[in-house]
Order: sequence, then C-alpha cells, then structure tokens
Amino acid sequence: MKKLFHILSYTAIITVAMSFSFFAKLKQRGKVIIEFKHFAGDKILKLDSAVYANESGQLFTVSNFKYYISNIHLKNSKGKDYYSHESFLIDEEDNKQIALTDIADGDYVALDFIVGVDSLHNCSGAQSGALDPVNAMFWAWNTGYIFLKLEGRSASSASPGHIFEYHIGGYKKPNNCIRKVFLNINASVSEFKPNVLNLKTDILELFKTPVLIDFQKLSSVTDSKNAGTIADNYSDMFSVLKDSNEK
Repeated sequence: MKKLFHILSYTAIITVAMSFSFFAKLKQRGKVIIEFKHFAGDKILKLDSAVYANESGQLFTVSNFKYYISNIHLKNSKGKDYYSHESFLIDEEDNKQIALTDIADGDYVALDFIVGVDSLHNCSGAQSGALDPVNAMFWAWNTGYIFLKLEGRSASSASPGHIFEYHIGGYKKPNNCIRKVFLNINASVSEFKPNVLNLKTDILELFKTPVLIDFQKLSSVTDSKNAGTIADNYSDMFSVLKDSNEK
C-alpha cells in the first residue's frame, strides 16, 4: 500500500511539474512597444509654443493633436503573425505609446494598422478605456468616433480667432475615413527584452499629398464634408524612424 502511495505521489509531483513547465513555456512570449514621435517635417512637435509652416508657407501653431490606432498586425517572417483588435488613443498631450504583449518570439518584417476605429466598435456605442467618451473623441451613438483631431491657430485662417480644426471621422460609404497604413519593419522579438519600434508621425502630411490644404480656404472640417480629403492626406503621415534618437 505504501509503495502504491509513493508511486501515486511521485506521479502527481511529475504531473504538476510538467504542468508548470507547460504553462511556463506558454508565458515565454515577447513584447513590442510602439512609440509614436510627433513631428512637423523635421521639427519635433511642441504644442502652443513652436511655429511651423505648411506646404503653402502659411505659419501655424498646434494646440491639440490626437488620433486612434486600431487593428494592429505584425507580420512574422515564419508565418506566426500577431493580431490585436484593440483601439489605442495616441495623444500628444498624454500617451504616445502602445504596448503589445504575448507575441510569439521571432523576426517581424511588416506592421500594418488602421487610423481610426473599425465599424464594429463604431456601432457599439460609447465604450470604456481608450474609447471612453471622456477622451472627447466620440460624437454620438449614430456617427461614432472622431478618428483624428488636430487643432491650432494660423493668421492665414479665415475662421473666427484664426483657428483651424480638423475633426475627422466616419466609417460609412461614401464618407469612410478609416485608412490603413503599411510599414516595413525589422523587429526581433524575444521574451528577454521588449522590442521598441519608433514611428514618426508627421503632421505636415495632413496638409499635402494628394490634396494641398490652404488655411484660407479650408480651416475647419468637423463633419463628413471634406473629411475624406484630410483622411487621404493623413494615410501617409507615418514612417519608421531608423534612429531611435532621431530629432
């Protein structure tokens, strides 16, 4: 009987040990931190204080800049791709970092995401976290979220107080302002050290390519009219910073 007891005890210990080993292996996953660095051309963005010039040479300052990044996809060189269906609010005044966890070890060669909030979450009403209405990025239950908000001042603006404001959103055709971004990356992910991806977000791209924005003619977009024009412009405002210390 004692022998049987010892055998059963030994078996139980081995089983528990193997279980711990199994779950430990499951936890051996990597982490990627995406850091968004905001620029105006080659100058670091500074709210209210620094003066910048758009493609038309019109001077301006920025008082508010934030946007949603959603549906992140990391492409693995061996097919072990990573997907996140979360939405993250990137805010110049608050948070400019996304932490992705539980990523399989390996080499990742491409990154894509959408600027905005997908149709599913737009149709789900006001939500919590990054999608909480307290972030002032939610219009109403039937129109959904503001995908990108840029506000500031320019002497060239025809709006009262010489302000300019671009509140871009909408997920239904023909006013769908969701834009997908594709970037080539070189990220080696392991459990031992998080990989940091530094992305440049250039606000000057909002004012050019494919459409040149003139503050005198278009200083305010706060509904579906002209929103697609700004969305087309911001679709290429992201790039990979080769040097993490680039300024």
